[in-house]
Amino acid sequence: MDMMDTVMDSTISPHAEYFGGPEGARARDYARLAQAIRYIEDHRESQPRLDEVAAHAGLSPAHFQRLFSRWVGVSPKAFLKLLTHAHARALLAGQASLLDAALDSGLSGPGRLHDLFLTVEAMTPGEVKSGGAGLTLAWGFHDSPFGDCLLMANERGVTGLAFAGPGERAQVFEDMRRRWPNAVYAHRPDVTGPLVDRIFPAVPPKRGDDASPLSLLVGGTAFQHRVWRALLEIPPGSAVSYSDIARKVCTEKAVRAVGSAVGRNPISWLIPCHRVLRQSAALGGYHWGLTRKRAMLAWEAARVSEPA
Repeated sequence: MDMMDTVMDSTISPHAEYFGGPEGARARDYARLAQAIRYIEDHRESQPRLDEVAAHAGLSPAHFQRLFSRWVGVSPKAFLKLLTHAHARALLAGQASLLDAALDSGLSGPGRLHDLFLTVEAMTPGEVKSGGAGLTLAWGFHDSPFGDCLLMANERGVTGLAFAGPGERAQVFEDMRRRWPNAVYAHRPDVTGPLVDRIFPAVPPKRGDDASPLSLLVGGTAFQHRVWRALLEIPPGSAVSYSDIARKVCTEKAVRAVGSAVGRNPISWLIPCHRVLRQSAALGGYHWGLTRKRAMLAWEAARVSEPA
């Protein structure tokens, strides 16, 4: 029985009771870390000490150290350095050439995120125009390193990935549902859970452990697709500017249009819009919150720089 058969057997109208449930351990860790990140952002110029940040998060320095190690595998001191504006500026330095090389290759192969292969399929113009009529989408909230995540998918692939803070599940679901207002939604965390486990594995996979691609099913315009494919080619632990992408997909004058397309990305993290910064190295916008964007960039950079 394929996923569509499974989903169709359990199609429901979403109600508030499906947005409850306890947070997972990784989501709780992220909630504490988000407090610390916001404190660091507010006191960046003074570069607060570990004990100051730990106190703001309501933890002892030793507990805070263990939390960081469990979350990303590097010391708090190293991680905090990655949260600074100077680090964001360093990410931008020289990265345009990486994007140039990726885009000049024609983007003929699947995108890659760490050891996860991605294939991208566009919805048909008819599916886009109809607002998803005829599509049945499984959905569920799950634990992730960046708080609760909402994943939506059907048998053709992942159609949405979003993040929610405490008490935001219903709001986030409605935001994603509005993108395909005429689709049928089935609350099937048993279907979406294995996909989340592949995206955010508790233990990072070894190369070759699962070579089968993870499929993404996206709507949008041809221009949006070009921008999203450019995002897929930004290496983990790197960043480019909006103007870098605009220059490659069309013209540098289209920065505003590129920013809009980046903001409409329906599959966060996998299509890594968090790796796009302003030319000044300011974070710019992020649909799921700037604190989460900063955490994602630092988390990736820490893991990329971690010794093999």
